Amino acid sequence: MGVLRSLLLFVLAALCEIGGAWLVWQGVREHRGWIWAGAGVVALGVYGFVATLQPDAAFGRILAAYGGVFVAGSLAWGVVADGFRPDRWDVLGALICLVGVAVIMYVPRTR
Repeated sequence: MGVLRSLLLFVLAALCEIGGAWLVWQGVREHRGWIWAGAGVVALGVYGFVATLQPDAAFGRILAAYGGVFVAGSLAWGVVADGFRPDRWDVLGALICLVGVAVIMYVPRTR
């Protein structure tokens, strides 16, 4: 259950951070207004709290692993929200990042 919980928290964190950044982008770059940007700022703040819920207590490890989730999630967000079409190198890079997440977070360690 620990790995599943951790994975779900990474997905929730990605939705908050990537969604928040996208809302700010829409508000500012696409001229949708400050309500969009403000909602993005709130979502980005929620992301900061979600990250603290990870079972591992090592800040550096959590944020490093989340970086890989962010890479893959950003590409997926672009596909869904903006019609972005990643090429094979985007996909390969995202898969490499996710392997890195698995190694950083879930390989057994001796304590």
